[in-house]
Amino acid sequence: MRSTNCTCEFVARKRFVYILQREHNPSRYYTGLTSNVRLRLADHNSGRCRHTANGRPWKLRVVVAFASERRAIEFERYLKSGSGCAFAVRHFR
Repeated sequence: MRSTNCTCEFVARKRFVYILQREHNPSRYYTGLTSNVRLRLADHNSGRCRHTANGRPWKLRVVVAFASERRAIEFERYLKSGSGCAFAVRHFR
C-alpha cells in the first residue's frame, strides 16, 4: 500500500529555478531560486529585491522544478555561469 503523504513531502521540498524578463527592456533577464514562484515574482515586482528593484516590472519567462534543493542550487549556479548563460539563450530565451 502506498503512503498518501509521499506527494505532500515532495511538494514541500520542491524548489524552482526561474528566469525573469524585464517588460520594458526585454533584453534584460534575472535568474533565481525559490520554493514559491508566485510570492517571489511579487517580491521582485514590488521592489523588495535589491537586485531587481530598478528593473520593474518583471515577467516570468521560465520555471524549472526540482525535487532536490541541491540540484536546484547547482542548476541556478550553472545558468549564471558563462556556458549556462549561453545554454539559457539557446533554450529558454
